[in-house]
Amino acid sequence: MIELTPTQVRGLKLAKDGDVHPQEGKKWTHLDAQVTYARNDRFKERPQKIKFLTTATLKELREHGLVKPLNDGVAPEESPHAITMAGKMHLLKIK
Repeated sequence: MIELTPTQVRGLKLAKDGDVHPQEGKKWTHLDAQVTYARNDRFKERPQKIKFLTTATLKELREHGLVKPLNDGVAPEESPHAITMAGKMHLLKIK
């Protein structure tokens, strides 16, 4: 079994929620991600931050075969990534 750091686990969970796309500053997040507010938050001025993962973390997950690029004709650093079945199975094992 592959041992993942907590940062890699968070990145894998982010990829499970949807495809991650490259953003500025070597960050990856969902397409059109924006700051949101919690639905039942009584302090409306407290935003929920956009979750992201770094290029280095994504590269490590790709090397383990837990995420894969969606576009084959494009360099992996520019292509959106999705979680693989191996990544989903790994998340089930670590719960």
